[in-house]
Amino acid sequence: MKSATCCASAILISLTACTSQMPAPDAGRVNLVAEDLVQYVNPLMGTDSKFSLSNGNTYPAIATPWAMHFWTPMTAPMGDGWTYKYDDDKIRGIKQTHQPSPWLNDYGAFSLMAVTGELKFQEEDRASWFSHKAEQVSPHYYSVYLADYDTRVEVTPTERAAQFRFTFPDSDQAYILLDAFDKGSMVRILPEQRKIIGYARNNHGGVPDNFHNYFVLEFDKDFDLTHTWHEDWSLQENSHYSQGDHVGAVIGFKTRRGEQVHVKVASSFISPAQAELNLQREIGEDSFDTTRDQARQSWQQELARIRVEDSNLDNVRTFYSALYRVLLFPRKFYEYDADGQLLHYSPYNGEVLPGYMFTDNGFWDTFRAVFPFFTLMYPELDSRIMQGLANTYQESGWLPEWASPGHRNVMVGSNSAINIADAYLKGIRGFDIETLYEAVKKNAEVDEGRPMTSVGREGVDYYNELGYVPYDVGIHENAARSLEYAFADFNLYKLARALGKDEDAQMFYQRSLNYRKLFDPQTGWMRGRNRDGSFQSPFNPLKWGDAFTEGNALHYTWSVFHDVEGLKQLMGGNQAFIDKLDQVFDMPPLFDDSYYGFTIHEIREMQIVDMGNYAHGNQPIQHMIYLYNHAGQPWKAQAKVREVMDKLYSATPDGYCGDEDNGQTSAWYVFSAMGFYPVTPGTDQYVIGSPLFDKVTLNLPGGERFVIHARDNGPHSPYIRQAWLNGQPLERSWLSHDEIQSGGQLEFQMQDNPDKDWAAEASAYPYSLSLDPNIQ
Repeated sequence: MKSATCCASAILISLTACTSQMPAPDAGRVNLVAEDLVQYVNPLMGTDSKFSLSNGNTYPAIATPWAMHFWTPMTAPMGDGWTYKYDDDKIRGIKQTHQPSPWLNDYGAFSLMAVTGELKFQEEDRASWFSHKAEQVSPHYYSVYLADYDTRVEVTPTERAAQFRFTFPDSDQAYILLDAFDKGSMVRILPEQRKIIGYARNNHGGVPDNFHNYFVLEFDKDFDLTHTWHEDWSLQENSHYSQGDHVGAVIGFKTRRGEQVHVKVASSFISPAQAELNLQREIGEDSFDTTRDQARQSWQQELARIRVEDSNLDNVRTFYSALYRVLLFPRKFYEYDADGQLLHYSPYNGEVLPGYMFTDNGFWDTFRAVFPFFTLMYPELDSRIMQGLANTYQESGWLPEWASPGHRNVMVGSNSAINIADAYLKGIRGFDIETLYEAVKKNAEVDEGRPMTSVGREGVDYYNELGYVPYDVGIHENAARSLEYAFADFNLYKLARALGKDEDAQMFYQRSLNYRKLFDPQTGWMRGRNRDGSFQSPFNPLKWGDAFTEGNALHYTWSVFHDVEGLKQLMGGNQAFIDKLDQVFDMPPLFDDSYYGFTIHEIREMQIVDMGNYAHGNQPIQHMIYLYNHAGQPWKAQAKVREVMDKLYSATPDGYCGDEDNGQTSAWYVFSAMGFYPVTPGTDQYVIGSPLFDKVTLNLPGGERFVIHARDNGPHSPYIRQAWLNGQPLERSWLSHDEIQSGGQLEFQMQDNPDKDWAAEASAYPYSLSLDPNIQ
């Protein structure tokens, strides 16, 4: 698409004279990515983790996107949050799981296991050796060979049900075990119907007193033997029923070699009858292979919303493995009655109520990139999530900040407001915004009646009076809370203005500037501040925790997402700002862990990756690299974004550099690999980094396509020489939401050395509140 004048003059002028012209397609580009995208997903990414070091803290989730129930192999004992550790060598069962994180643990879990020969039903006794060489793991299908029992177990899911297939040897003693776990369970065997029904009540908080996960299992083979066990692991032979703290069931068969026993299983948080309805609606008479094909297609449909073309299949595998994680949470916590009407068991008040409910999400993590991804690619889903948030508010009196399945007392911030505002401001509708506005304003104003410190705003009265939560009033992580409240207030300012609530808008605008109260000009870092206005002392900017949340001052100073220009001015301007950014990367990975009394895993993950004090394994700093764009050095962002993608991510068991956290660390990769990132939810901008692939096509929800080409791209060419949007030169380092949603083409010319002029002018900077011409 070069102009005729330029082409005619090609002999007379240098190549650089044509940099304003969009290049022709790369004739030599090779695309190795096949149509079948599910094959590139590795659910084992991040499973090589433990308490002291997280390479993701994930488990292989065998599920459909956003499903109510997941399934996973158990290598760890019941109740261990690290339910599947890649280096373990024994499997205890295949578990229905609802665990969003090992730190939150599970609820409503139960498991199935196969045994042959001598009956072994206790956890340690029944565990079988297995090998990854005889294990198949895909999002929609899991298969493992239980070596001790010469038996293969397979599982494939639906949203609220699953099918198992057990392939047995020749045996007079073949068993399937159902472990309903501890903290309250019941099993009832119905031999004439070839069924087991029951419930599991295990949880780690966040449930009402009447919480149950009701299950039903339907077998295709008559039972030759039925036992149950009681809470003291005592076998109750020839029994059909057991109830107690921890019970289970044993079904016995005689099998021929290669004989397959099929089990259809579903569960419900509403009732046994609803569990049966879920089974019939989602599986019915379908075969195992039919369910597997449908589950695979559900993943193919979602993964295909973003089509990558490239010759580096390792990067492709990492991309689609990360995208799979983004599409797992939040979990659907609603069901359909016999008339097809939506209803849900409320994890807040224990009632069965109409409408949507979602759970298993920590907004402290996911407001940063997961929810912006939904606003871009899944506005209909985001609308339903917003409806679920309105239901949560009506059922509990408060918005959730960490739900699993109800309110959980972890993390800080008021980040539900950010998700709500961002959705509405980006044009998503179909939910009760007035109810949600009432909820977010209550969060920002009311202290009385908060059910726990993580709900609403801890220290809200101090914050609204002083502009910060003081360091010396017994509220931990006070500086982190203050900074996150200020960003939430920015979103409330934008939302109130959009709703015509001008008085509120002005109030929230002023509060959004409260970040200034914590900046210490003497050290150049954010710092805890006492009630009398003095800064905390002594102060070590390398001290993790204390005034901050899972980070230190070097990490949280950048949590001014909405006014980077204002932060720059506090620091002394562009160069001082850039020097501070550089310092984080260039210094040794020094730290002070005295607040915790030991080196928490987040610190260790920063220390070992040789990127200074940059702690990508935890969320507070993940946007920081992109801030170079706000100071006229986007080329530094391009280099460092690519370094993080290349160095800290891979589709392997150790493929993350810290907790994956409900899709957030994955969403950073998905956005960054496409070439842009949502630094400031609540605005319509995405800040440009360094596109990883030759070509990416976004199949947008409105039917449009947005295509990103990166010419001359490669592992040694992370730098942007020039960019074009729909054929016109792009001289700024951001894209708007509408530009992407409208479809079109974004072209990058990449090279191996930095272009320090591209998007370096102040007019090219992304959004900052201090530069907003619409401030009233």
